[in-house]
Amino acid sequence: MTGNALVLFGLPDVQEALRKLMKAGEEAVRWFSVIMGLSIKVRAAGFADWAGSAAKAAVDAIGDTLRGTQGMLLDMYRRPDELLAACEQFVPLMLDMGVSTCNVTGVPLVFMPLHKGADGFMSSKQYEKFYWPSLKKVMLGLVEEGCIPIMFAEGSYNQRLEIVADFPKGKAVWWFDKSDMRRVKQVLGNMARIAGNVGIDLMTAGTPDEVDAYCKELIEVVGKDGGFILANGCGVDHAKAENKRAMIEAGKKYGVYR
Repeated sequence: MTGNALVLFGLPDVQEALRKLMKAGEEAVRWFSVIMGLSIKVRAAGFADWAGSAAKAAVDAIGDTLRGTQGMLLDMYRRPDELLAACEQFVPLMLDMGVSTCNVTGVPLVFMPLHKGADGFMSSKQYEKFYWPSLKKVMLGLVEEGCIPIMFAEGSYNQRLEIVADFPKGKAVWWFDKSDMRRVKQVLGNMARIAGNVGIDLMTAGTPDEVDAYCKELIEVVGKDGGFILANGCGVDHAKAENKRAMIEAGKKYGVYR
């Protein structure tokens, strides 16, 4: 770097930006320390971590990090065969990503956030052609390695349920964000464990009583005969603290077998 370029770091705006970045980094370290401390306490109490590793669908890996969303979507029309070939190349990479970290953590649960598979993002035919085949191969590979894929279906997955039901029974967890949980129960109830769908809108703008009522209905409908995990639909960073407590208490109150 030349001396002229170094002068930029002396500009007030640049120095202020750097100070803010340092402050953000300090806060991130503080946050991470709290999370890790809590994780240690949870393990010491005899509970396993909710996930020991993470992986992605091949299309998401390509669209998120290589081609970009726009590039990946254009590829579906302009060079579909090349996109499918790239997805096949990503299957072993995603499988190794999930399994290798599980071997380190000792927790066989692999979290898989499904970024671009939601209803409305692509048609069902496109999902069946581009998204599901390589995703299913990753999931099956994880199962063969003794892992359990936790599929986080971001957005709505109402149009995908029959497609993803084509999977060995009892080998995966499907965690939903905004799907019709009655249909989820009907289609996937005998195939996979089901989680989620306490929406961030409810957790952020609702009341504790509304959260309690919604959780009660979920447990009664989706939890009938077991197989349901009460959980938020997506991140609850900005949810009201009283609503978080209401969801936890609802699980204790209604999540029992009689």
